[in-house]
Amino acid sequence: MFEGLEGIPVNWHKQIINLLAERIVVVDHNGIILYINEAYCEFLGTTVKDAIHRPVQDVIENTRMHIVAKTGQKELAALHPINDSEMIANRFPIMEDGKVVGAVGTVMFRTPEEWRMYKTKIQGLVEELKYYKTKLEKDLKSRYQFHDLIGKNSTFQATKKLAERISGSNSSVLLIGDSGTGKELFAHAIHNSSMRASLPFVAINCASIPEHLLESELFGYDDGAFTGAKKGGKKGQFEIADNGTLFLDEIGDMPLSMQSKLLRVLQEKEVQRVGGQRSISVDVRIIAATHRDLEKLVEEGKFRQDLYYRLNVIKLEIPPLRERKEDIPLISQSLLKKLERKFYRKGIVLSTEVKERLMLHTWPGNIRELENVLERSINVLDGKTIEVVHLPLYLREIEHKTTFVNAANSSNLLSARETPLQISPLKETLALAEKEAILNALKVANGNKQEAAKLLNIGKTSFYEKCKLYDIK
Repeated sequence: MFEGLEGIPVNWHKQIINLLAERIVVVDHNGIILYINEAYCEFLGTTVKDAIHRPVQDVIENTRMHIVAKTGQKELAALHPINDSEMIANRFPIMEDGKVVGAVGTVMFRTPEEWRMYKTKIQGLVEELKYYKTKLEKDLKSRYQFHDLIGKNSTFQATKKLAERISGSNSSVLLIGDSGTGKELFAHAIHNSSMRASLPFVAINCASIPEHLLESELFGYDDGAFTGAKKGGKKGQFEIADNGTLFLDEIGDMPLSMQSKLLRVLQEKEVQRVGGQRSISVDVRIIAATHRDLEKLVEEGKFRQDLYYRLNVIKLEIPPLRERKEDIPLISQSLLKKLERKFYRKGIVLSTEVKERLMLHTWPGNIRELENVLERSINVLDGKTIEVVHLPLYLREIEHKTTFVNAANSSNLLSARETPLQISPLKETLALAEKEAILNALKVANGNKQEAAKLLNIGKTSFYEKCKLYDIK
């Protein structure tokens, strides 16, 4: 019975069986009990002496051991009604020279309570696994469609139509545009309209990852590639994006050493992990984006010309917000809907004066800046209409500056040229501007210092210190 276990003392065998399986029964081909341990007998309310050499069905209620001993079909995690309860049992046939000679059975859980306790532990792990799986799948899905790209400006519309037209291609796309113009939204929309839409969309910012980590992030690494490397290695973004789309944001900030390695991957369509020896085939569509002038960087020797041509198969130039100001009301409306969900608010609108004020600004931060302005306004908003008083100070002062400029233009230009400008030290100029801003905030807040500090988006302590510094009572 214990062939191959000659080195283990015979009197250990029984103890080993009891330790490995608390309740166990062994029957022969006819279902006669050859062995049953004390733990099982105690559970059944009998003794080993009374159970041994008897038909298993006479000892164990609702058993199927004698059936398994005949059919040779194993039964795993089977529900077994017994003693007005239910237990979970495993039944295995015992084979000898290809024939069924008996069966062995074990009890996994004596009561439904034991099973529920085990299930609760496992269910927790399953739910946790499901959460991280869903999160990972969500992170690898593109979130925006072309209908999310809002604007009636003719240049913007032409760019959007071209992007839709080339979505079905596998060619590389280069998105050019200032920071905050929505380059990543275009990348998402292109992927979502392509044949790769159901496959991974992986975004990586080349400027935000330290140079010494960028290679392992893009190409992965093998086990033991460097100190602190994860056991078993790690897939790079190219492998994760296989058959899908890889969005390389801020490609203009990629170090030259990495540019040559990226070019090789694009040419060979295969990656080699850091510390690895084998090449791994990848099929990835590249969408790259930058706010920098790549052609100028190529001339300066800061960007590889061959990589530029490899990426610049299809170029899309996204116009900045200052060149499509007619779209500001539409974009603001869309952003407010998004922010309403974030703040659990409804029906927030812009006053006519605020719309005019937003149209006067040049928006160096583009749509990202506009979203920040609207979010800041909602933070200090009590009602449902955003007024000028809710805007950041630099936007509230636009009208004053515009009036001053228009007045200056209407004055005698010749006289202005002849009169030298009065220049004050920068420190003094900044101090005067800060003092004026505090006085304006106090005026708007009717002297309420806490409200004024909120309007200026600074802490209460800092506000009081500045009031003391500028002798503001």
